[in-house]
Amino acid sequence: MTLIDVHLTPDYTSRALKEDVRAGLTADPKWLAPKWFYDARGSELFEQITRLPEYYPTRAEREILQARAAEIAQLTGAHTLVELGSGSSEKTRLLLDGLRDHGTLTTFVPLDVSETALREAAAAINADYPRLTVHGVVGDFTAHLDKLPGEAPRVVAFLGGTIGNLLPIERETFYSSVREVLEPGEWLLLGTDLVKNPATLVAAYDDSAGVTAEFNRNVLRVLNRQLGADFDVEAFSHVAVWDAENEWIEMHLRADRAMRVLIPELGLEVDFAEGEELSTEISAKFHRYGVEAELGKAGFTPGAWWTDSEDRFALSLWQAV
Repeated sequence: MTLIDVHLTPDYTSRALKEDVRAGLTADPKWLAPKWFYDARGSELFEQITRLPEYYPTRAEREILQARAAEIAQLTGAHTLVELGSGSSEKTRLLLDGLRDHGTLTTFVPLDVSETALREAAAAINADYPRLTVHGVVGDFTAHLDKLPGEAPRVVAFLGGTIGNLLPIERETFYSSVREVLEPGEWLLLGTDLVKNPATLVAAYDDSAGVTAEFNRNVLRVLNRQLGADFDVEAFSHVAVWDAENEWIEMHLRADRAMRVLIPELGLEVDFAEGEELSTEISAKFHRYGVEAELGKAGFTPGAWWTDSEDRFALSLWQAV
């Protein structure tokens, strides 16, 4: 059985894009939010990135799930798996298999801002897990966590290291929001990329084949298509740097020449100086003690901490208290 709840208005994405772009391109320094990478082409490019030899996080997290899915099921006894993201990937299925085989799982709740992506994911899961109720939620995890259905105990999965795209204050808000919607005894399953050799980190975001560079520039194509902007996409170079103080990777687009960009849908003209950089993403990396401190402050107690065989990535389980 498949159910879909829609909590976003039809123009939500369009309005949010306009608000973000106006705020980011009139700021100093300029920025764009990383969520706008992911149109159909951006999602395709990111899938290519996950298969690159330099990009280890997806493989490392998959390795942990393959080894620990049954243990996660045993520890949580979850009746409902909530995944923040469209949730039809191999990693999702590893979790579903572990929980199903344990005999407790009845419902899968994927949450995503894209109704199209959510319906596709829900249909794929429903076809392969016909005894499972799939109850999708079209919503934003920054605003609609209180709309999550499902029988307790629930485990909310936030995988892929996506938590690293949030600034520290945004992570604090996110963790608090998750804790508010969970009953004591329910669970958060979190994927976090770990601090390691800077050369390894930079290579993961600046691959030799140039796929990440194309992914980064794709955000400008999104603005050209959605807002009528006239970015000369190829006039921007991809930049990835390690910020040792903040312990995060920064991705930027650097203007190769001075230019003025028109964005008709916003009635906006934006000037770029030669060499000026536009920030498009941070990807924070973590130490165990830092994750424990942030989750503890939000009202969680540690349940388990697992890493891959090379200690590159962590999957951790946290119980609401």
